[in-house]
Amino acid sequence: MKAVAPATVVFLCAGLAPLVVRDAFLLDSLVLVLIWGSAAAAWNVAGGYAGQISLGHSAFFGIGAYAAALIVTRWELSPWLGLAVGALVATAIGLVVGYLSNRLRGPYFVLATIAFSQVLLIVGSRWRGFTAGSEGIPVPFRPGFWTLGIADKRVWVWIALALAVLAYLVQRYLDRSRRGYQLVAVREDEDAALSLGVPARWLKVAAICVSAALTAACGALWAQYIGFVDPFYVFSVDLSVKFALAAIIGGLGTALGPFLGAALITTVETYLRAQFGGLGTGLIGIYLIVYGCALIVMVRWVPHGLVGWIGEGLRRRAAPAAR
Repeated sequence: MKAVAPATVVFLCAGLAPLVVRDAFLLDSLVLVLIWGSAAAAWNVAGGYAGQISLGHSAFFGIGAYAAALIVTRWELSPWLGLAVGALVATAIGLVVGYLSNRLRGPYFVLATIAFSQVLLIVGSRWRGFTAGSEGIPVPFRPGFWTLGIADKRVWVWIALALAVLAYLVQRYLDRSRRGYQLVAVREDEDAALSLGVPARWLKVAAICVSAALTAACGALWAQYIGFVDPFYVFSVDLSVKFALAAIIGGLGTALGPFLGAALITTVETYLRAQFGGLGTGLIGIYLIVYGCALIVMVRWVPHGLVGWIGEGLRRRAAPAAR
């Protein structure tokens, strides 16, 4: 229960914020924090709990974004259906990718995931007849909840919060379940886990499938919220790095960590955009420099992430009181 209490406070505050906050900029930032936090949590299922470090997770995000956008623009159906289709397609592709690459470890698995995302980038940017190519897809605004044509950012906060809670509960299940413990064993020493009868390879494939489905759902909601899908963004390695970095900064293999990391990264991005927005494409380079410095700092001085750092600080304060 102690581990659940901080998350309850965080999500409760996020849910109550639209009732007291009227500033559109702050609500927009909260929506993005929840979406990016959910995407980082989805990455954490495979990267944090299963030890499958991926730098190609933007592939699943892009699949979800394109599924929702194409369902709306080409067939004029509900983006909710696009979200479901994107999650199913991402799960199927995750099954294939996970099965084909589950014998790869370390940098070889990382390279395989990057190659997969870049293949989808090429397909998305050049298949003009279906994806509109490099021009991207503008998502039309059709008012209504069923069409996700929602102008009220308060409603978007609650929609993104529902996805965030789902991603959090999946991680909590891994924290407390037998399968979760088996995944941790696979992450720490796969050969030892196999010798004990743990179905390591199928557990890793299952983790990638769940991670892919959640990431695609994040991509679908993001596409509807932003209103435009750009292949060079949704399939970029930079986006995958963003997911991974949020989980690492927040606390790898922790349920609340990805959301704390996403909040910090989104805040830093917003500040940099406000300060250096006039630099245009040069801003991307500044982002990467900041990301790299943040990663070095976290690995060197806070290896367990923000969750571990905050928990350690609270234990130190509680120790004198217990005496």
